[in-house]
Amino acid sequence: MFMNLRDREPGRDAAVRGGGPVEVKLAHERLAMHGESDPGLAPIPVGPTVEAIDLGHEFVAGHRLFDHRSFILRTNALYAVTGPSGSGKSTLLSILAGWLTPTLGRVIRRGVDPVRWVFQNPHGVPRRSTLDHVAVGFIAQGYRRAEADRAARDLLERFSLGQAADSPFAALSGGEAQRVMLARGLASNPGLLLVDEPTAQLDRSAADEVNRTLVSLIGSNIIVVVATHDLQTRQACTHVIDLAEPSTPSPDSDRPRHGYPNEFEELGSSAEAVPPSHSDPKPTPPQGRS
Repeated sequence: MFMNLRDREPGRDAAVRGGGPVEVKLAHERLAMHGESDPGLAPIPVGPTVEAIDLGHEFVAGHRLFDHRSFILRTNALYAVTGPSGSGKSTLLSILAGWLTPTLGRVIRRGVDPVRWVFQNPHGVPRRSTLDHVAVGFIAQGYRRAEADRAARDLLERFSLGQAADSPFAALSGGEAQRVMLARGLASNPGLLLVDEPTAQLDRSAADEVNRTLVSLIGSNIIVVVATHDLQTRQACTHVIDLAEPSTPSPDSDRPRHGYPNEFEELGSSAEAVPPSHSDPKPTPPQGRS
C-alpha cells in the first residue's frame, strides 16, 4: 500500500525531507511495521555516497551550463562526466568536491572525506623520484618513511609502474606521469577521487593504459568520477552523466527521494546502478609541477 504524502506522520515526513541516514532508516522501519511502502522515500544510504539534488550552475546570468541534474554516486563504480567543451564538466567536478557552490540545487556528501583531484596535466617535481610522489600520500596519513616507501612501491606495481619507482618524474612518459598522479591520489586514501580529462594529451596507446588503470580503481571502495571527451574512457566507465543530454526538473527537489530523471547510461554490470527509469555523489588538491 502506498501512502499519500499528506497522510504521513510528522516523523515520517521529516525523515523524507531531512535526508539524514538515521532518520531515513527509521522511516523505512516504521513503514515496514505497517506493511507499507513509499516510492517517495529516500533509500537507506549504504556506504559513502555523493548525492546531487537538482543541480544547475551559471557563471554568467542567463547562461546556464547545466540544469536539473540529480543522481547518487556510490563506491565500486566508475562514473564518466561527458559533454562538449564548455558544457560544465570540470565545473560539475568542482561542485561535487565542495569547491564551488552551485547556482541551483545542492550536494550531500556522506563519508567521502578526503576529496582528491587528479588534474588534466600531470604536474610533479621533475627531480624527485616517482616513489617520492606516491609515498607522500602515505606519509600524510601518518606512515613512517620506510612504511610509506613500501606501500608506495606496492601501489606502483599495481599500476605497472614498479620499474619506474626510482626514476625522476621528469623521465616519465605522459602516460606514466598520469598514472603516477592516479597512484598518488589513491595513496591519500580518498573517499572521492575526481579525475579531470586524464587522457586529453596522450596518444592512443598511453590513453588506453590510463583507462585500464582507471578501471582497476573500481574495487578500491572509493567513489571515482572522470570528466572526459574520450570515447574510449567513456566506454571504460560503468556509468555516464552526459551533460549534452537535456534534463527536466525533479519534483520536490528540496528533499532526497526516488523520482529523479535518470542521469545515467549504465555501461557495465560491476556497479550498482540507480533505478532505471527514475534515479536517485577541505579538499586538498595535488601539488603543482615546477
